[in-house]
Amino acid sequence: MKVAVLGGGHGCYAAAADLSEAGHEVSFWRRDTAALQPVIDSGCITVKDEEGQRDIRIAHVCTDISEALKGAQLIVIPTPALAQLDIAHAMAPHLTDGQVVYLPPGTFGSFIMAEAVKAAGNKAEVTWAETGTLPWLVRKHGPNTVAITTRATRLPTGVYPAARTEHGLSVIREAFPVIEPCEDAMSGALMNAGPIIHPPLILMNAAPLQHFEAWDIHNEGTQPAVRSVTDKLDLERIAIREALGYGAPHFPLADHYNSDKWMYGNVHKKLVKSGDWREHIDLHHHRYMTEDTMLGLSFQASVGDWANVDAPISQGLLAIAGGIVGQDLRKGPRSLATLGLASLGKDDLREMLVTGKH
Repeated sequence: MKVAVLGGGHGCYAAAADLSEAGHEVSFWRRDTAALQPVIDSGCITVKDEEGQRDIRIAHVCTDISEALKGAQLIVIPTPALAQLDIAHAMAPHLTDGQVVYLPPGTFGSFIMAEAVKAAGNKAEVTWAETGTLPWLVRKHGPNTVAITTRATRLPTGVYPAARTEHGLSVIREAFPVIEPCEDAMSGALMNAGPIIHPPLILMNAAPLQHFEAWDIHNEGTQPAVRSVTDKLDLERIAIREALGYGAPHFPLADHYNSDKWMYGNVHKKLVKSGDWREHIDLHHHRYMTEDTMLGLSFQASVGDWANVDAPISQGLLAIAGGIVGQDLRKGPRSLATLGLASLGKDDLREMLVTGKH
């Protein structure tokens, strides 16, 4: 299958390498040409994982997004949500009927990117989908080298508009056989693990993060008090899902620590052992704040407020984060009010998620 991978983060390099190794014809695009140059020069991405180290050839390394998108059946965008709107604007002139865009994870980006493409005048029948996490626990070890700690074993995926779920999942499944269907894109967005695991970890470790040069929030930063807050925050997410009529499995984050039922299986000890998450985290600029808190947690809290679900942990963490960055995060760019959806009733929202019209 022809697959386009767009973006320059850890997950983008893992996607280009893994999908190429699986036999797909991958076109890899990154807007920062200088940063992409090592892959252009070598034609390869080096992967380090439990099977060792190897160079994987990428079929097409592109500096022109139109070249990457041409003929692609599946477009994979494993970038931080902050990049989604810019990428949507870059993609808009080139998308064609039948293409499927997959956001792992999405933060409700499926709706936002679809709206941006339509606003740009492209009326092609494009299917959008999103899941709850990156399909890899991965860190870059060099300009064209990635270390993959593990790969996802379950990827709950929702499609926008939901009326095209069968088509969307059939295409995505060719590249990611471990996907599992969600009801729609909002259900997929409310599977996003980042806004559950990362805000408590960075906010409750704010002092050591600012004091030490590097700190592992998944090792010494994961203490019983933090886990307790994380578990309660996740219960709020599940309550919001249930208030919207979404059924189990809800992929409770506790399974990440306690069992093999979560999206990566039983992997927390492996994550800590790798050492790749001992890092410097700038509380104003790191994606755990700018993406998972300011976008993802703000989205979840706004959906909870709209659905009349009591969510004091979500709101409290947002207030603390807002105190750090100096913003009222209840009015974040992914809140339902900002997206123009807060005035919809439940039936109208459900119809919009199914049809893509509102």
